[in-house]
Amino acid sequence: MIGKKNIVFGFIFLAFTAALGAMMVNMYEDYGKAAAGKQAALGRLAQLKENDFEEDLEPLTAKQIAKANTDGVLAISKLGNVEFGIDYIKGGPHAHGNLESLLNIVAGFILCFISLAVWQKQLISWGFILGTLLHSGMLYLERVFGMAWAGKVLETGVGPVLILLSLLLMGLAVAKGLTTKMVNDNN
Repeated sequence: MIGKKNIVFGFIFLAFTAALGAMMVNMYEDYGKAAAGKQAALGRLAQLKENDFEEDLEPLTAKQIAKANTDGVLAISKLGNVEFGIDYIKGGPHAHGNLESLLNIVAGFILCFISLAVWQKQLISWGFILGTLLHSGMLYLERVFGMAWAGKVLETGVGPVLILLSLLLMGLAVAKGLTTKMVNDNN
C-alpha cells in the first residue's frame, strides 16, 4: 500500500501543526493585556477631548497632551504587534500545515484504490510528502523556530509547485485507474 506512508505522515504532521493552536492560545494572554492597554490609553484620550483637554479641572499643556497621544499610538502599535505574532503562525504553518496534512491523508487513502504502475504511484505519494515538507514544514521552521534558512527554501516556491503537480497527477491517476477495491502494490 503505497498510500500508507502518506496517511501515517499526514496524521503525525497534523499532530505537530494542530499543536500550534495551543501555542496561539497562550499568545492570546498577551493579546488581552495589549487590548486592555489600548483601551485605557484611548479611553483617556477620549475623556481628555471631551473635557476640552482638561484633567482634574486643570488644563493640560501641549507636552502633556502629546504624551497622552503618544501613549495611545504606542498602545495601538503594541496590540498590532501581538496580533501580527498570532497571525504569523495562524496564517502560515498552522493553517497550511493542517490542510496539507489532511491532503496527505486523503491522497494516501485514494492511492490505495488506484491501479497504476508502482513508480507512478510512488511519484504522486512522494510529491505530496515532499511538497508538504517544503511548504508548511518550512513555514513551521521559519515562523515557530526562527530558522531563517527555511524562508529561503520557501522563496523557491518548490513546495507549493510539488503539491499542485501532485494534485494534477492524482486527478489523472484517478481518471485512469480508480478501483472499488484496495490494490496490492507488492510493497
